[in-house]
Amino acid sequence: MAMAEDGRFGFDLLETGTCGHLELVPSHGESQASPADLFPKLTLPCGLPPVLPTLEEEVKKYLTRIEDLSVHNNVPSHSQIERTPNYGRLLHMDLCPVQTTIRVERDKATGQLKSYTEELIPDAAETSRTSLSLRRAPDVDNQRVKDDVRGSNINLPFWPGGMDDDKDLFSLEPEKSENEGSPAVDLDLDDASKYLTTPPGFKCGMTFDTNSAPLDGQPDKSAGGASDANVVINLADIMAGVEDFDLGDSDGEEEAADKADDSQGLMEHKPEDNLTRSESLEKLIQEQSEVKSEVVKSPSPPAEEWSVKVDTSSPVHDFYKRIPDMAYKWPFELDIFQKQAILHLENHESVFVAAHTSAGKTVVAEYAIALSLKHMTRTIYTSPIKALSNQKFRDFKLTFGDVGLVTGDVQLNQAASCLIMTTEILRSMLYNGSDIVRDLEWVIFDEVHYINDSERGVVWEEVLIMLPQHVNVILLSATVPNTMEFAAWVGRTKRKKIYVVNTLKRPVPLEHYLYVGNSTKTCNELFLLQDAKGNFLTTGYNKALEAKKERASKSSQNFGAKGTRPGNPIQDKNTWLSVIEMLKRKDKLPAVAFTFSKRKIEENAINLQSVDLTTASEKSEIHVFFHKCMDRLKGSDKSLPQVLQLSDMLKRGLGVHHSGVLPILKEVVEMLFQKGLVKILFATETFAMGVNMPARTVVFDTIRKHDGMSFRNLLPGEYIQMAGRAGRRGLDTTGTVVLLCKGDVPEMSELHRMMLGKPTSLESQFRLTYTMILNLMRVEQLRVQDMIKRSFSEFHHQQESAGHRQRLEVVREKMRQVRPIECYLCSLDLEQYHLDCREFYRLREHLQSVIFSHPVAIKALSAGRVVMVKRPLGQSVLGVILVAGGHRNGRPVAASGTSERKFTALILAEKPGAGNLNGRGDQTSTNSESKESKKASMEPVLPSSLYEPEGPCWHEVRELTASDIVRITTKVLKIDADGILSDTKRRDHPRFQHEPPDRCVTTASQELLRLTQTKTAEGSSGLPGLHPVNDLKLRDIDLVEQCRALQFLEEGLAGYNCTRCSEFMAHFEEHDRNMVLKDEFKRLQYLLSDESLALLPEYTQRVEVLKRLHYMDNLGTVQLKGRVACEMSNHELVVTELVFENALTDLDPAEIAALLSCFVFEMKRCSEPELTETLVKGREQILAKAKLVGLLQKEVGMLMPVEDYMEQFHFGLMEVVQEWARGMPFSEIIELTDVHEGIIVRTIQRLHETLSDVRNAARLIGDRTLAQKMEDSMEMVKRDIVFAASLYTQ
Repeated sequence: MAMAEDGRFGFDLLETGTCGHLELVPSHGESQASPADLFPKLTLPCGLPPVLPTLEEEVKKYLTRIEDLSVHNNVPSHSQIERTPNYGRLLHMDLCPVQTTIRVERDKATGQLKSYTEELIPDAAETSRTSLSLRRAPDVDNQRVKDDVRGSNINLPFWPGGMDDDKDLFSLEPEKSENEGSPAVDLDLDDASKYLTTPPGFKCGMTFDTNSAPLDGQPDKSAGGASDANVVINLADIMAGVEDFDLGDSDGEEEAADKADDSQGLMEHKPEDNLTRSESLEKLIQEQSEVKSEVVKSPSPPAEEWSVKVDTSSPVHDFYKRIPDMAYKWPFELDIFQKQAILHLENHESVFVAAHTSAGKTVVAEYAIALSLKHMTRTIYTSPIKALSNQKFRDFKLTFGDVGLVTGDVQLNQAASCLIMTTEILRSMLYNGSDIVRDLEWVIFDEVHYINDSERGVVWEEVLIMLPQHVNVILLSATVPNTMEFAAWVGRTKRKKIYVVNTLKRPVPLEHYLYVGNSTKTCNELFLLQDAKGNFLTTGYNKALEAKKERASKSSQNFGAKGTRPGNPIQDKNTWLSVIEMLKRKDKLPAVAFTFSKRKIEENAINLQSVDLTTASEKSEIHVFFHKCMDRLKGSDKSLPQVLQLSDMLKRGLGVHHSGVLPILKEVVEMLFQKGLVKILFATETFAMGVNMPARTVVFDTIRKHDGMSFRNLLPGEYIQMAGRAGRRGLDTTGTVVLLCKGDVPEMSELHRMMLGKPTSLESQFRLTYTMILNLMRVEQLRVQDMIKRSFSEFHHQQESAGHRQRLEVVREKMRQVRPIECYLCSLDLEQYHLDCREFYRLREHLQSVIFSHPVAIKALSAGRVVMVKRPLGQSVLGVILVAGGHRNGRPVAASGTSERKFTALILAEKPGAGNLNGRGDQTSTNSESKESKKASMEPVLPSSLYEPEGPCWHEVRELTASDIVRITTKVLKIDADGILSDTKRRDHPRFQHEPPDRCVTTASQELLRLTQTKTAEGSSGLPGLHPVNDLKLRDIDLVEQCRALQFLEEGLAGYNCTRCSEFMAHFEEHDRNMVLKDEFKRLQYLLSDESLALLPEYTQRVEVLKRLHYMDNLGTVQLKGRVACEMSNHELVVTELVFENALTDLDPAEIAALLSCFVFEMKRCSEPELTETLVKGREQILAKAKLVGLLQKEVGMLMPVEDYMEQFHFGLMEVVQEWARGMPFSEIIELTDVHEGIIVRTIQRLHETLSDVRNAARLIGDRTLAQKMEDSMEMVKRDIVFAASLYTQ
């Protein structure tokens, strides 16, 4: 800032207005002020008006007028808040957590109490917010936890079982020192003097005292301490002072030995005073040899066996002696597999029971429930579908009484000892740390084969991984081929043995028939295809084929089993009439007719209106039961078209069962079928996954179904599951399965594969979800990588980790013995030379694989083409192609398209000795040995030279691959390839092995030798090769550049200094072996690290999406949005974005319900709804959020296209849901869409769960307005027939 010469500034400050705003203005003459007198000038002539007191006046008033302070104001003292005194609150004190517990010791055989012991609780002060331990205090203050067994998402889960037994089982930990990671040592502070010489936790210490008295904590030989054999003696201390004693070692070795001894014996006592020098040396040498032998001869640990197969072939004679007091008894004799399973349950062991449908697997579940009641613990029974949960609730309620049901919309008796729920509910309980888990003894997984479901199969794996260690599992499944594999995965994950009880015996054998009739005249055309013993009868198939041909018209006389044609829809009615007549005549009713189309089921029901299969008394019973059930409905719901139609069908003994039927009507059909009042039930395959509802006969309308992608035949597992419904135990000797042949008879191979084929194996459907990642990352002690490692998909890879870890230790030990190469020349650039050699071979192998598959190169490699074949030490030998492919018995064999292309060639070679004059020898073994040597080591890239036989010229016929051919030359010879192959084959015979080769062979060999000698005389490295661009016509720029790079690389390798070393080959081989060890070490480290996980890239991508959307920060800490997303059961990202964008707050409850219906409605095709402007705007907003998430996923590298992600949301029921929430009757609702009534009900029920999730999210973020609207929306949709109580729960 410039100043005038007189020390004055050249400007003035001017205050404008009354707000204290200052401006700089040029100074004028005398008005210039010095810096000390610089005050702003005023625009107002009299300054500011005296409205407010000045600061000086305020300070003076504060210091002098104390009575004006607010503390002396007595006006507030006259106001008083009325309250009722509670003197008991003065005595209230927070309870201190109990520090100890009483542990009871029982006799394992009788259960009698033996003693009591008081034990310290280490985690007594921990809570559900801070600890994963089962010893933490229960969450008794949270009202939501009291009302819902699923717990709260602010709780931490309990520690999963199997993770703490051996933490290095699934991860590679760095090496630790001897005392690192050891358990904490209790300090004895009463006698702390001993810690002056011996650290806490150490067996021995050290002292600088010259006395020989033993230290505290050290072995005292006089007091019976450790023997001499257990004391390591330091050679350097023993030989101290003996300077001229030499053991023959070099100085470097002595120093290394001294350092090793010092590091090993630093903390150990060395009682050399009691040992002579000779004794010390002898014991030292003896101990070292013993240790070395132990290291070399250490046995490998036994293989892990976590699944044990139980023998179910021999009877259990002493069953009742081993279990004199059974927890539950049945009025019938148990099967062998049931007894074996119960024996293991009594031993508190986990079992996996695999048996056919209706074989009696439920007996095992019932006994587990009875055991929990006896032990006063809890059992959870999980099922894949809600309908099955309701059915099991009724059965177990009748048997045990103390049973509860927990589903998305129903919670009954949540404090019961046995809880029935879906697997998703149990997953929520585990993630939310529900206190119910503390009391769990058994978790029963029914229909485990449902793990193959692509959408929900991951839930089974999550639950099995997250279960705590004290919980035993019971797995119930249909027969699958890999029960041992799956049980081994569960056992290895939970670190407990799983006993597999597998039986293929059916309580009621099945007989499978083909039915080709289509009228009452041909209703007896029933042909046995598979008998009760499981034998497939081709005679029955042939008879069915002939019977079908006899009725065929002349226009279809070319009928056969090939190219099967479907039946005529017009003839379906006649076919079903004849089938029902046949079943009725043979007394094979009731029957289940599996049809894989809801539309065809409805058509069959309409076409069979003339069928009546019930008596008058049965009609009366059906009428009374049906109307008693329908009385639960209100108003117009009793007169719905589906209700009236089904009522008429049931009275005639017919029923339908599929996802489009109202849930209450499906339950009516199931109960009437169990009573035997429904004679023919048309059902989809979902009926096969129910409770014990066997029929006498099962009829397949067709063996083809649409799986969502295309039409295909039934899989063996699907067919066995549905066919297993045939045969009622105790009523039928055999069950009947009938396959209708409405069109052509299926091929025999298809039928054989379907009936006797291998059932579908249990396969992992594990996949990462945002909810799983957020639930695990909010817990510091758990990692998503650990969840991935313990999944069924990683089972085989992780099973080999023990072997990888052993090999890693062996390789690490070998690497410790590696010494650097002491050579001046090789130390300069040998390492870089080795890397360039690797790059050269890699690039050449890649180019050969591309060039040798090029059409021009394939054409060039025909008979007569001269090639240069690789030999050791950079040499190559000339050969001539005989056949572009292998040869067998002297005849050419064309190369397979799936295998590596091979070439048969005649190659120059040294003349062999007697006994193998043909020169071929065992080329197969030679080639294999050479290939193995190539894999084991790598040769240096040396200047190439042509090989010339030293003795008489000879030949050999070999099969070459692309890697054996160094160069395709421009030379072509005229040869007799067939003659050469025939001659070598003839001389393979011992009778002709001493005969000279034929002229064609000699001519080709001499020509190759002449070319070799000519090029050798010229000093050339070989014949010129085909140019990749000019000759082979390669047009790919990248390939041409790679060819040039290979040429430059080969030329550059000749200039390295290491190649001039006199011992170059030895040094190169040693360095190559060292590099192989390093590569193996890195490979094993990779296999044992998280980087080898197949889902790790997707995990990092999903985490990046969550970070960009601010669900977690850069450190991985879950933020508020992430906690809200954990509340959502589906489409968590889009729903959470809508909540935080306040997209739902301004809508009314009916509109909110309509918008959120797109997250639960699954039908892709339905009638287009009529939407209001608000709903159209909301739909566009949802699609915009979905597009945002889809684009983020694409940016981070995920493979799902944005369009596919947006197509997950279906808006077809928005109008229906909105009108339903506004109070429109259901009878009018079904007129707004072509969607089946049952699907509408199921969608609204699932919508209620989504509304509940959003309500909880609104409470979590403190949005009371949205929370209240969600409550109102839930009340508006929860009414009438949609939420009618299940008949099984009444």
